[in-house]
Amino acid sequence: MIRVLIVDDHPMMRSGMAQLIATTADIEVVGQAADGEEAAALDLELEPDVVLMDVSMPGVDGVEATRRITAARPAATVVMLTSFAEQERVLAALDAGAVGYLLKDAEPDEILRAVRAGAVGEAPFSPRAATALVADRRREPARPSDIDRLTAREREVLLLVGDGLTNKAIARELGISEKTVKAHLTNAYSALGVADRTQAALWVERWRAAGGSQPS
Repeated sequence: MIRVLIVDDHPMMRSGMAQLIATTADIEVVGQAADGEEAAALDLELEPDVVLMDVSMPGVDGVEATRRITAARPAATVVMLTSFAEQERVLAALDAGAVGYLLKDAEPDEILRAVRAGAVGEAPFSPRAATALVADRRREPARPSDIDRLTAREREVLLLVGDGLTNKAIARELGISEKTVKAHLTNAYSALGVADRTQAALWVERWRAAGGSQPS
């Protein structure tokens, strides 16, 4: 059973999400919070599998709440669910530690798929949020040879980041620890001249588009 914490300052929105989740057999709501401060406290208490987090809330907003949650519980999975798709909001949420970004006008099935995706280490994004992100981080195409700066393991980890996997999922996939995954990513970021996970994923996308392929 996937355990979900719903965070939104609008009671109607929280109620609607809870009713939607109640129609499933594999997801349950374990808590609801009306603001970011309450969300951070409940996350520590309940340790949900997925936090559905609104962005714009009075007091502690969703970005700051996400930052607090992921700092206190690094294994936490936060998926933003909001009305805003502006570049700065998407980037701020990702920098705070969110793994996905959905819009509230998404179809109910899309929201449920996103919860399930987040629970298994994937990174769900609405098309509009992804478009805003790519537009902001657009750079010159990566050269296929650039990846030769990496070790074989660093390359494996980087390509899995490009596939949208979290550190936890990468560790499980490769049979290594999350600490080792982070170390490989740090080395890869430095070698490729990227600043964070988002830039690394976009680097992989451009690298693949430029003709790069994973060695057999």
